[in-house]
Amino acid sequence: MEKTFELNDVVEMKKPHPCGTNRWKVIRLGMDIRIKCEGCGHSVILPRREFAKKMKRVIQPIENSSES
Repeated sequence: MEKTFELNDVVEMKKPHPCGTNRWKVIRLGMDIRIKCEGCGHSVILPRREFAKKMKRVIQPIENSSES
């Protein structure tokens, strides 16, 4: 099963961050994924394959804005 995520989605990882928060915001997509901790603001860069293995689920998907 392919996990889908977009830029600015809030995701839950399998293991919590040392600050106690388990919510991360996706702030960069590419070969590497950059995520930012919602609790303390620390950011981490992970290879896409490693991120997909460590991500549990998307908590808050970004709303698609309709452009007219």
